[in-house]
Amino acid sequence: VQLQASGGGLVQTGGSLRLSCTASGLTLNSYVVAWFRQAPGKEREGVSCISTNNGTLYYARSARGRFAVSRDNAKNAVYLQMSNLEPEDTAVYYCASHPRTTCEVRYGARPVDYNYWGQGTLVTVSS
Repeated sequence: VQLQASGGGLVQTGGSLRLSCTASGLTLNSYVVAWFRQAPGKEREGVSCISTNNGTLYYARSARGRFAVSRDNAKNAVYLQMSNLEPEDTAVYYCASHPRTTCEVRYGARPVDYNYWGQGTLVTVSS
């Protein structure tokens, strides 16, 4: 099983990026998929999550209203559309899958709960 995150890059403040998470050996629409990010010197934090029935949850308060997570089952992919990017969004972004069908609400996105991870893609937002 392998997840691959891609789509990162350098963008100016206010710009947009779409991150992709693809998988081999795993059918993503059977699992919860979450996006995490880790900025230099900071802990990994949950950004958003999509359930198997396409319910979405945005853990990072700063992501609400600017980011959108979605699936394309035909492509076995999950996307994170990021708009109006800010320098504070600079981080390595990871996708991860969780062997359940719904996003965790009560305890938030805990990395330990996710068993498969992509390698990360760097997003840099310049001011």
